[in-house]
Amino acid sequence: MAGDRSRLTAAIGILILVGIGIAGYLTYVHYAEIDPVCAGAGAGCRIVQASDYAELAGVPVTLIGLLGYLALAATLLVPGERGRAAGMGLALVGAGFSLYLTYLELFVIDAICQWCVASAVLMVALAILTTTRMLRRPPSTYQ
Repeated sequence: MAGDRSRLTAAIGILILVGIGIAGYLTYVHYAEIDPVCAGAGAGCRIVQASDYAELAGVPVTLIGLLGYLALAATLLVPGERGRAAGMGLALVGAGFSLYLTYLELFVIDAICQWCVASAVLMVALAILTTTRMLRRPPSTYQ
């Protein structure tokens, strides 16, 4: 069981690193005021990045995402149930926010950013994995 937990934690760590890469890139694009590189024409990414929903209270949503992924990474350093619970909570909030942003892309902005969708998929996967990690009992409770 300990091997399962360590593989689960490693998978969470890898997804967090990918998320940091995506959110970091989009944050850079925002502050550099350049268009993100996207497959195809890439107009969807540009439209989403330039929309009224690209900032929340003056803070770029991409920066909020980057900080969220960094906070998730920090929870992996907190031992025990406290770290697992914090990771699960952050990932569930992040997944909910990502789903809301995806809703906005589909039904309000009428454009899709491939990077944003990738980040949303990562965050939902992280919510599932961190919840699984939280619900698994430590070895001492199996006896």
